[in-house]
Amino acid sequence: MSDAYLEERHHQLRAQVRAFAESHIAPRVADMEDTGAVETQLAEAIALQGWIGVTVDTTYGGMGAGHLAKTLIIEELSRVSGAMGAVAQASQLGVAKIIHFGNARQKQTWLPKIANGTCLPTIAVTEPDAGSHVLGMQTTARREGRHYVLNGRKIYIGNSHIGHLHGVVARTGDGSRGLTGFLVEADRPGLTLPPLVRALGLHGFSFGELHFTDCRIPVSNRLGDEGDGRDIAYSSSVLYGRPNLTAVALGIHQAILEQTTRFTSERVRYGKQLHHLPNITIKIGQMQSRLMTARLAAYHAAHLLDTRAACDTELINAKLINTELALDSARAAMEIHAAAGLLTDTPINRYLRDAHHIPAPAGTSDIQLLRLAEVALGQSKGQWSQRLSTVLSPHRTPALPVPHIPAPGPDSHPAPHTALPGPAQ
Repeated sequence: MSDAYLEERHHQLRAQVRAFAESHIAPRVADMEDTGAVETQLAEAIALQGWIGVTVDTTYGGMGAGHLAKTLIIEELSRVSGAMGAVAQASQLGVAKIIHFGNARQKQTWLPKIANGTCLPTIAVTEPDAGSHVLGMQTTARREGRHYVLNGRKIYIGNSHIGHLHGVVARTGDGSRGLTGFLVEADRPGLTLPPLVRALGLHGFSFGELHFTDCRIPVSNRLGDEGDGRDIAYSSSVLYGRPNLTAVALGIHQAILEQTTRFTSERVRYGKQLHHLPNITIKIGQMQSRLMTARLAAYHAAHLLDTRAACDTELINAKLINTELALDSARAAMEIHAAAGLLTDTPINRYLRDAHHIPAPAGTSDIQLLRLAEVALGQSKGQWSQRLSTVLSPHRTPALPVPHIPAPGPDSHPAPHTALPGPAQ
């Protein structure tokens, strides 16, 4: 049923991304797990395919292919490496703020760079004392003539140490209209990045902090008007963050099922393959059912987003279902693998650790349930997908190009922290 949402161009795109992931990413997974170092070369190679610009209009050199295509890209990358799926989703989340709130000059400056893979954007909202409570953030942006001066700390920022352009939301005043969004180039004086701390999973993914100390940025780097920061944070989370993380969970979920069926076909117990045991067969059936349900929810929500329908509720539900069901299947797979699953070099161990990274960003499962309860009780505060419908989907659906897939290497692309030109000051 989920395939009913896919056109031939989507199937072609899936095949392209899968081929790239299996030939270029899979051989690097073991090293990422061993070292935990940020995998900059693969991030660059992914960007060079043009996939970060999948929702960027063709006017700016993007694919203009929409959110369902974005889902497939992230899903297929995550099937091989949750970390590399996270790289793609985090930068595509960074695209949202420019598409939705950037002015003409900002779009003309940055969207072509994002589309051609020379700029990885991020979004920086979360703070130590303000996770889902966006209005609790304390990072400040003080206006001084033609500049703003930023001071504060952002944490859990996807692509923190490889991003070229950070979309930062900071406090410029009091209350809900006291937040403002800014574009901050990675080489701005006053922006520093503490060393990364190794996390539970997603090894190879840059997931760190940004510190601002009297960081001066020009007024021309402001996104929208003063007071638009709350809307930038909320809309980006709902319309990109939730479906992007849904796709990461979906790819990991697919990998969990594939690994488990492979394991139970190779392992013999009582003279038969392990999957002949009734309790194992039932667990595999449950995993298949969960995956089908999760994929249907993910594709349905992304399809609605592409058709400019009001679909905030479906996006919320898709993230809830995909993150929770992927964790359920990961736990079941660990039971099936038994002691073999405890070894850190086994794929199922990695999938379980990676899956635990997905629920918290863009709102925990409890947050999603609270939003769904508001819908049921008639207390919903409106639909971002409806308010921003004119920029949610491409104006046309061109054939998806077959990308050139260069092997990542030290000479394949400039270092990701190479300074990029920003708007004229």
